[in-house]
Amino acid sequence: MTNLAALLLALAIVAFVLEMLRRKKLREKYAILWLLIGALTVILAAFPNLLNIASELLGVQLPSNLLFIMSILLLLGVCLHLSWELSILEDETRTLAEEVAILRAQIEAITQNETPATTQKRDGD
Repeated sequence: MTNLAALLLALAIVAFVLEMLRRKKLREKYAILWLLIGALTVILAAFPNLLNIASELLGVQLPSNLLFIMSILLLLGVCLHLSWELSILEDETRTLAEEVAILRAQIEAITQNETPATTQKRDGD
């Protein structure tokens, strides 16, 4: 019964990720990771002995401990990847803000240079 619940949960995760992809709520580069997690969960739910075999091969006493270790490592990887993406976005935001400030200064300079000229034309008319 537990395996059936895990299998249904894994299929729900895969379906949810595919639906988010379809609605353009999730980018493909992130969806690949979540689809991989869902596929691995489906495999482990369908063949629960794989976790027992892997824990014996790796020398982990309990299969649940191996599952928790794998989950923690996966979450650390996701956090590291998101931190990397955030750093890139901060650099891009800073660059864009600097470019906007330069453009704004140029527009103000052009506006100040044109204002006396238009005033002189009106005065001369």
